[in-house]
Amino acid sequence: MEVRYPRPSERLLPYVQSILVVENQQVVAPFVLPLFANGTPTLLFSTVPGQIATNTDHLLLFGQTVLPETLLLPGNFKIFAYFLKPYALSILFNVSASELVDRPVCLDLVTGRSQLQDRLLNATSTDQTLQLIDEYLLSRITAIRREDKRLIYAVEKIHGDPRKNVLKEIRQELYMTERTFERMFEREIGVSPVLFRRISQFSKAFRQVNERTLPDLSTITYRNGYTDQSHFIRAFKEFTGFTPSAYLKAKAGI
Repeated sequence: MEVRYPRPSERLLPYVQSILVVENQQVVAPFVLPLFANGTPTLLFSTVPGQIATNTDHLLLFGQTVLPETLLLPGNFKIFAYFLKPYALSILFNVSASELVDRPVCLDLVTGRSQLQDRLLNATSTDQTLQLIDEYLLSRITAIRREDKRLIYAVEKIHGDPRKNVLKEIRQELYMTERTFERMFEREIGVSPVLFRRISQFSKAFRQVNERTLPDLSTITYRNGYTDQSHFIRAFKEFTGFTPSAYLKAKAGI
């Protein structure tokens, strides 16, 4: 399996957090890709129809993922995942973010019929596929009609430093009531500020578990603001369905 992380172009960076390209040309049985909460909506294209829950398509738009899910890929594939900034979903696609929480949909159901999927399926190289998706997203960026700077500030601060007290600090800085703050997040992000902070906290810790960037579970627990290992293990299991040790064991067996 070949994995690449192309850097988003400068014009995409305000709305695209990262890009992932995975190619597997040795699939002998359906490949199961686990999907966990990471705080980022995603535009995903697969060269074979990917199946998630009741949806089967090549081009899917994901909102916030809260409950762990899997993407089933039936044969040799390439997938292209554009992980969007948490606030990008409503800005770029003019959709209520709450409608897509744990409910990925075919892109055309959100934006209307386009030629993007057909063009992607006819692309002859990875670079051409990336160029087509870039051009599509740039066209969405050009058409932006509204943007709430308060939301962008709040999201970036929480995502970068998901401490328990950060929500109160942000509300005070923005002179917003708790209820107004909650309504803004539920409408534009899809989940409450409390849940988004918890997802951001988990996502940061998950990367450290996954990449083994810290020496042990205790260090990861306390560096990420969890009160103790039991607290962290409960959060890890909530968002992945695994304990950290079971996840690492399953990952080693892939």
